[in-house]
Amino acid sequence: MTFEELYKHVLRGKLKGEKEFEGIPRKKLDCLLHPEKYPLVWKNNPCDCSDPKCVTACMFRALEVKDGKVRLNPDNCVGCAQCIEACESKNLTFSRDAIRAVEILKESDKPVYALMAPAYIGQFGADATPGRIRSALKGMGFTGMIEVAAFADILTLKESLEFTFSMKEADGFQLTSCCCPIWISMIRKDFTKIVGHLPASVSPMIACGRIAKELHEGCKTIFIGPCLAKKAEIREPDLAGDIDCVLTFEEMQDIFEALDVDFTAMDEDVNEHSAAAGRMYARTGGVSRAVKECVNSIYPEFSLNPVCACGTANCKKMLEEILEGHIDGNFFEGMACDGGCVGGPKRNIDREAGTELVDQYAEGAAYRTPSENPYVLDLIHRLGFRTIDDFIENSHILSREPFKNTAGLS
Repeated sequence: MTFEELYKHVLRGKLKGEKEFEGIPRKKLDCLLHPEKYPLVWKNNPCDCSDPKCVTACMFRALEVKDGKVRLNPDNCVGCAQCIEACESKNLTFSRDAIRAVEILKESDKPVYALMAPAYIGQFGADATPGRIRSALKGMGFTGMIEVAAFADILTLKESLEFTFSMKEADGFQLTSCCCPIWISMIRKDFTKIVGHLPASVSPMIACGRIAKELHEGCKTIFIGPCLAKKAEIREPDLAGDIDCVLTFEEMQDIFEALDVDFTAMDEDVNEHSAAAGRMYARTGGVSRAVKECVNSIYPEFSLNPVCACGTANCKKMLEEILEGHIDGNFFEGMACDGGCVGGPKRNIDREAGTELVDQYAEGAAYRTPSENPYVLDLIHRLGFRTIDDFIENSHILSREPFKNTAGLS
């Protein structure tokens, strides 16, 4: 039985309520049942390649050859998945959390919320509309589905405000996006000279998890998206506990298939949370566009000139050019995946189709900007704040510990 077959066998068993699994290697079963104890990248078998391309593919020095064997340094792994894609023997695989998510749903006596990434449109098939996905998730035990794009709306307002502050400095410019943990890690690890231009903001995923837990004490939060790096993000010490589990779109599709979910039979449970601004976060240039529109509408005296890069190599090149003084903009957006989150390594549809669907979803939003979004306004009032500005300036929910210089320049 291959590892993939083993994983799906245990997943189906857990969904049926099975507790014992005989004949399965103890280490592999423990990885599936307790993924939080293991690194993000797993070896299916011992690895002794003579020319390990996985090592050279990793830009974060998480893999090395020691004593003739490829070894992983979990502390350096950010979940970019480049090593998995480069492994010619297909011996590397990513952490699987689907079984852990099933256990949370079955065991929790508190509400469990599915936090759906902005790139989810079309990821589960043409019949899987947002309303039908919400119905399917509720049918399997989730209390509800929350669109993380609504919290991208809130972060858009925060980044707009911080942009105006940065432009008052002599060397003012802003590095974004807070939604891409690989971009953040790249700056914090290798570009510490300009880390001060990176707002100490949490990602929309973390903001969503924190607010859900603030409003629903004891609830569990399971994020669903195209990104392996989000599994690394929730392990960071200052973010631990905000999200209980991260599933990729692939893992969520595995659960849907194991349950034989028929989306055509689902009711349309429509409950839109997000404006166009937050929905655009899923694609390259979307954050810049959202913040630019917000700045133009609220702070017209400031002009935002964005420069965008996608792909880890292009992001690194852009940061190097900033260090060298080749600055042609004042707002720099980096997304580690080609095309942005729609190009994430654990997506279910191709990047071009994902981009088109996200654009359509943004255009179809009932509200254009975050300040128009009634869901955002209601959340802020429920948290005890009178205005959006009051919430952004005084709430700890949107911020994380200040970034510190921890490494030299690459």
